[in-house]
Amino acid sequence: MHVPLLDLRSQYASLKPAIQAAIEELCDSQLFVLGPKVEELERRIAGYSKADHGIGVSSGTDALLVALMALDIGPGDAVITSPYTFFATAGVIARLNARPVFCDIDPDSFNLSPAAVTSFIETDCETRDGALFERATGARIRAIVPVHLYGRMAEMDAFSSLAKRHGLAVVEDAAQAIGAETPGGARAGSLGDIGCLSFFPTKNLGAFGDAGMCVTSDARLAERLSVLRVHGGKPKYHHAVIGGNFRLDALQAVVLLEKLGRLDEWTAARQANAAHYDALFAAAALDEVTTPAAAPGRHVYNQYVIRCERRDALKAYLAEQGIGTEIYYPVALHAQRCFVYLGYAADAFPESSRAAAETLALPIYPELTAAQRAYVVARIAEFHDA
Repeated sequence: MHVPLLDLRSQYASLKPAIQAAIEELCDSQLFVLGPKVEELERRIAGYSKADHGIGVSSGTDALLVALMALDIGPGDAVITSPYTFFATAGVIARLNARPVFCDIDPDSFNLSPAAVTSFIETDCETRDGALFERATGARIRAIVPVHLYGRMAEMDAFSSLAKRHGLAVVEDAAQAIGAETPGGARAGSLGDIGCLSFFPTKNLGAFGDAGMCVTSDARLAERLSVLRVHGGKPKYHHAVIGGNFRLDALQAVVLLEKLGRLDEWTAARQANAAHYDALFAAAALDEVTTPAAAPGRHVYNQYVIRCERRDALKAYLAEQGIGTEIYYPVALHAQRCFVYLGYAADAFPESSRAAAETLALPIYPELTAAQRAYVVARIAEFHDA
């Protein structure tokens, strides 16, 4: 049996007539950059995320970048985030000549640990003139960027409380978590100052290329984000600030508008697939495999990630059996060569390093069949019984 990590062709087949018609209508209009379709998508995504404003941008990475720009983060500043996440989360901080400050993750959720952030602030920081500074570097701590990794919400109540206590901004990296919710029903992206979404094709809501969005309920920040995405120009050709070219193409907007109405259906399918995996693994009683911990609120399962000490050998075996898997992420960010200058020891964040060595993502896309899921778990059991 062949079980790909992700198969977008079946999703497209069900939407092909509507998407092709929408693209043809757009071609007739010749309105390809920003415009009414982007504005419609911004309204609908903001509403879906329970935020007041949506600002469409060119990618999830650019959403993070322009969010930090809107908060005037730059040289001399530092931003707290996770070392176990996609590179862009920390890369955009460094790109603005600010300093990424890493704190370890919670081993069950894989998300940034509030306890680790609290310990860092209490042990390694000091308050001067109402601002928080890292003692060792002198950098001013300006923001926290929690990541809702794999579609599970980070502990936003704790981060919001820390941010309020120390005068920090909160930027949510919700690239993998559109529609995820806290137990109280708040949605990913709506709890920080700015939430950042990605519509990369592999995401739960994927475009036909790169696309992203910032959501916020702060009208001032929404206006600033809108100006920064068009080179900082308002009115056109008049620049009070320096921005960038972060505009969202209308082509991506029309595709996403057609898909958005199916998102809850696809999320429910991912949740059902995850529940079936859980049951299959429980029946197999594999002590060597740890399945995702139960999540409070709404987990949207952008990925279904297991732990296994012999992860690399298991991945190779599953590939031989026709099963696609992926390692998110094999090298924690503090160990990346480009971040050597930050001075972190290799063992500085043991939970992040352990996750990088043990985690493996299994196929979880909505169209995955029960037979395919059973085949995946059977082959994993077979590997461990050999």
